[in-house]
Amino acid sequence: MPGLESTSGLDSTIRNIGRLPPDIFAETCQQILAHLQGQSHAVDLPKIYDTFQKAGIDLEWAALQSIIRLLSSNFRTAAKNNLTADQLVARLGEGSRSWAKTVLQVVHQLWSEHGPLIHTYQEAHAIANIGQMVDMQWKLGMAVSSDTCRSLNSPYVSLLLKIADASGEVSYKSFEMSIPQFQNFHQQFKEIAAALETV
Repeated sequence: MPGLESTSGLDSTIRNIGRLPPDIFAETCQQILAHLQGQSHAVDLPKIYDTFQKAGIDLEWAALQSIIRLLSSNFRTAAKNNLTADQLVARLGEGSRSWAKTVLQVVHQLWSEHGPLIHTYQEAHAIANIGQMVDMQWKLGMAVSSDTCRSLNSPYVSLLLKIADASGEVSYKSFEMSIPQFQNFHQQFKEIAAALETV
């Protein structure tokens, strides 16, 4: 199974996973599985980090990122290969002997419940591998002057789009439009919404 590049880094991450109480580990896995099923736009690392801190689990931010990356990677690979829970647990055990028995039991239970759904979702999502717009913010402004023109007095709309790609990474796209361009943009969004309602 793919994981971290160095064996010592992989074993360290697996040992950190083994330090987690089963309920906290299960909750962390469920957030990753929800993302892989398309139920959330991204894995909420700050929320998981806060949960760890409140439970008295002292892990650095980088260690948490490694845990999420390792689990996500293994779940994605299992979904891609349509592995059963038994096959996933066997492959994890083959990859490293550092996995705690309780961790493997939680993985087995959760993958039995969610694995087939994730496989189906990942297959459908692979066909249309596009990002999702998570949020859109806009503001109205007035361009008063520029280097080439002393008096513009031209209104514009500034848009900031928050996009989550297929891997769950969030990026931001910003651009400005004139009022007529924004009105056209708005009309196109209304047409898209109307078309989606008929599907």
